[in-house]
Amino acid sequence: MKVVTLGELMLRLAPEGYYRFTQADKLGATFGGGEANVAVSLANYGVDAAFVTKLPTHEIGQAAVNSLRKYGVDTSKIVRGGARVGIYYLEKGASQRPSKVIYDRAGSAFALSNADEYDWNAIFEGVDWFHFTGITPALGDNVAALTEAACKAAKAKGITVSCDLNYRNKLWTKDKAREVMTGLMKYVDVCISNEEDAHDVFGISAENTDVTSGKLNKAAYESVAKQLKDKFGFKYVAITLRTSLSANDNKWAGMLYDGTAHLSKEYTMHIVDRVGGGDSFGGGLIYALLNGYDAQSAIEFAVAASCLKHSIEGDYNMVSVDEVKKLAGGDASGRVQR
Repeated sequence: MKVVTLGELMLRLAPEGYYRFTQADKLGATFGGGEANVAVSLANYGVDAAFVTKLPTHEIGQAAVNSLRKYGVDTSKIVRGGARVGIYYLEKGASQRPSKVIYDRAGSAFALSNADEYDWNAIFEGVDWFHFTGITPALGDNVAALTEAACKAAKAKGITVSCDLNYRNKLWTKDKAREVMTGLMKYVDVCISNEEDAHDVFGISAENTDVTSGKLNKAAYESVAKQLKDKFGFKYVAITLRTSLSANDNKWAGMLYDGTAHLSKEYTMHIVDRVGGGDSFGGGLIYALLNGYDAQSAIEFAVAASCLKHSIEGDYNMVSVDEVKKLAGGDASGRVQR
């Protein structure tokens, strides 16, 4: 099994612990990005996962590449060149204070790249699955065209295509997102969304739900998934269900819809780092579906994988298949293993 993901890998700069930007006198440096995070998850599960992007040839670009190699991600299809690595700054929230992200990614090597820099025929040789998110086409019209070229090449080879809608209002408007993403959805077999993205991108909402108050009507999301499936003909629609009690404590579940709604068990999480939580869900879902899990088992695996990610510092989900299966199977005690 071989999976390819496409997107931007960024330098993540964050104050220690729960310091605010204006307090911090030093920032920790790691790397992350939506599709790269999915590739790392899959590599940790033993899948042949390749990540495609463009990064500079200087030492920071090489450090970014090395961060993926460390976990076994295939970096051989990464295009090298350009002047800068995109950056994002993360301030962790606590209690009722939300986390904050500030982007400094305009003019990055990937954001300025074009479709003709990538040999899609070679990239997709022997590949079973291609994954991208809505973050990538949001980086500019050239990157949206690049994403479409990748999707067309994948479909021409009969490759399964998944997309996490991942709407980012700091990158583009809802109208632009709807225009671009609607065009890309005809290539997508598996759509991943959350309680907000379906509304922000396609205007499809769950009734009696307010994500800011923590009120979720899970039954209404079956309607959201059905509308998405009916509109675009997806094989599967996966929806993550997050109830935010505070920045530190969330309830977490998911649903996989294939004409029937399959709801996972719900976890109550005390969060160490929630960045990459959705990506770890996507990685878990791709792994499960690639390995022939039935719909209920697939959503249980994806949600358990993502639950574990919330306990891990950094963007990458560094857990094994056995650890995910143990949690999905009901062992949520957190007791010391000796």
